[in-house]
Amino acid sequence: MHELPVELSVNGRPHGGTVEPRLTLADFLREKCGLTGTHLGCEHGACGACTVLLDGQAVRSCLIFAVQADGQEVTTVEGVAGDDGELSPVQAAMRECHGLQCGFCTPGFVTSITALLRDNPTPTDDEIREGLSGNFCRCTGYQGIVNAVKRAAETM
Repeated sequence: MHELPVELSVNGRPHGGTVEPRLTLADFLREKCGLTGTHLGCEHGACGACTVLLDGQAVRSCLIFAVQADGQEVTTVEGVAGDDGELSPVQAAMRECHGLQCGFCTPGFVTSITALLRDNPTPTDDEIREGLSGNFCRCTGYQGIVNAVKRAAETM
């Protein structure tokens, strides 16, 4: 199989090279960029653990090929914090409101919540639950995550 060139910006830094056309964006981020915060759960787009922002939109990186992201900006959970390492309002709220336990789903939730609050800075409980319905957590029972969205909305 021949490889194709891909150039994209990941968390504000250029990344590129040649990749097999079948390489997913999730695998590109983990293997080629060394950004292992993007987690692979189901690899079918159902669990949300691999959610990243692609030109600002929350997407499942396991369902997108790296070559499809060519020329675009990708923000992973590693790129959500400030340049000085200060937690984003979403990350801080997840910590304060006990919105995580094992942490496997957390990167996908953080990026999804970041996009949700950008598009809807004052969501209702129903809008929060709808906005996060594509992300699965097997540990928390979701209430801490919902509380974190509310806290982040207050502080942003």
